[in-house]
Amino acid sequence: MAAELEYRWTDGYDPDFGRFYEETERYYSSIVGGLKNRTGFVAYNISESVSDVLIATDNGTAVACAGLKRYSDTDVEIKRVWVEPSARRRGIAGHMMALLEAKAKEQGYKRLILQTRPIMPDAVGLYEKLGYSLIDNYPPYDKLQGAICFAKGITDDNA
Repeated sequence: MAAELEYRWTDGYDPDFGRFYEETERYYSSIVGGLKNRTGFVAYNISESVSDVLIATDNGTAVACAGLKRYSDTDVEIKRVWVEPSARRRGIAGHMMALLEAKAKEQGYKRLILQTRPIMPDAVGLYEKLGYSLIDNYPPYDKLQGAICFAKGITDDNA
């Protein structure tokens, strides 16, 4: 169960997050036919620009990550939700999303936004299950092929 894991907050410079960043870069490139097909995305996904990073560990080994990156005074962007294949189907991603939402609310944000791809049905399904709604693509993803965006309000009015 996800609750048995340990969770720690860090930042985009964390070595575990750096490892996950490299792994996710390889994965994202593999699902779109190579890096050449996603070069427009790379500049918006620099790991060091993610201010709040959540790392999940299982017996001391990092198995998942997710992050928050300021987008505006009211919106914070969710970045790099990743669970190692060997740790999937344990509810980790959903638990991390709840922790991200709580952190964003605590920091005074009103809405969480994120970008994914329709060719990632597990991610899309998770976000929809958690109450995220499809929105018009926000910059810079409004100019990038293959992107879809979601949002979820986190004010007390939307709780």
